[in-house]
Amino acid sequence: MTPGSNIPLSAARVTVDVAAPVRLDVSGLLLTADGKVRSDDDFIFYNQPAGPGVTYRPGGGTAPDAITVDTTAVPPGIEKIVVTASPDAPGQTFQGIEPTATVRNADDQSVLATFTPPRLGSETALVIIEIYLRNGQWKARAVGQGYANGLAGIATDFGVTVEEPAPAAPQPAAPSQPAAPSQPVAPPRPATPPPAAVRPSAAPAASPAAPAAAPGAGTGKINLDKGRVSLQKNQTVSLIKGGRPLLSQIRMGLGWEPAYRGKDIDLDASVIAYGPQRNHIDSCYFGKLQIVNGAIRHSGDNLTGEGGGDDEVITVDLGRLPQEVTGLVFTVNSFSGQKFTEVAKAYCRLLDGTTGEELVRFDLTSAEPQTGVMMAKLIRQFSGEWEMTAMGDFVKSRTVRGMVKPAAQAL
Repeated sequence: MTPGSNIPLSAARVTVDVAAPVRLDVSGLLLTADGKVRSDDDFIFYNQPAGPGVTYRPGGGTAPDAITVDTTAVPPGIEKIVVTASPDAPGQTFQGIEPTATVRNADDQSVLATFTPPRLGSETALVIIEIYLRNGQWKARAVGQGYANGLAGIATDFGVTVEEPAPAAPQPAAPSQPAAPSQPVAPPRPATPPPAAVRPSAAPAASPAAPAAAPGAGTGKINLDKGRVSLQKNQTVSLIKGGRPLLSQIRMGLGWEPAYRGKDIDLDASVIAYGPQRNHIDSCYFGKLQIVNGAIRHSGDNLTGEGGGDDEVITVDLGRLPQEVTGLVFTVNSFSGQKFTEVAKAYCRLLDGTTGEELVRFDLTSAEPQTGVMMAKLIRQFSGEWEMTAMGDFVKSRTVRGMVKPAAQAL
């Protein structure tokens, strides 16, 4: 699955386990329509392993922790169960750790879906998967929302009161017995206590914690309201303008020039379309100028890279894309075998297909001696809008065919 994608559940009882190279604490929260817990019974974790329709299963250090949801036993009024994960070691982030959530049929353990959130950094906790009810049908959605303040950030966001242990009283000058340490509301896990005790409360928190921004993205989600956006590598912009998702025709222009005193260079721009399971749907390139019933079109091949303006243009009609298309990765390859160290001024830019206005630009500021580069990706969010992320990741591949697998892994 890709962030924001969803699948209908083919089983009434499902288990979500979350595996990583390090031990993770996994928990589940039962939420009402307003996105809040009702009481302490709706917070399921290692010290409270069972609740209405939801149970926690410890992995024992040799297997991943898991949350099982019996949709037939979820009480009325509960519309969503979110599954969270955080590293067991206090203060550890997800930097360099790739957690993978697996949704299984709880009865026969068959795999229904997997999801690995991309490009994690300073996050110390994640809402990774949610099981939700929509029009009488239970579904699973890939979320991957990160928090930089651990379980406390997630808890606060869903109306859970977080209580830090009270500090010990100052010691007087005269000798005295030390004050007894305060006890956390939730008993700590043996040998690895959490950084804070959590106590679910029906009252909403006073100040929800803000989700952590993607690496390099700064604070808050960038959109198009303030005009043209210039991205750096790994930054993301939400394609929203004036409070509305941009769902019209867009153009991705890709350009390059030969390096100083270099000879002509023949690069090929392409776009690869993926489904919710990161499954390859089709690729649009100079040899296949239209895909998905013409919703994606290629301008044709540029053989030299000479001349001003975009060298190749890929037009995407976001409103006409079938729902099965949830991710697009834009790539550039050197079929002739020249490396990107021989390329100057490579860039991609997103334009409004109607007005020609430049909306987003990403200039490739570094190069590696490789023959392929993933320039940018567009991912459809569960709320309907698209997000563009600058990539700039190099791959050893002279054709778009060789980009399919690494691009899927980068979604």
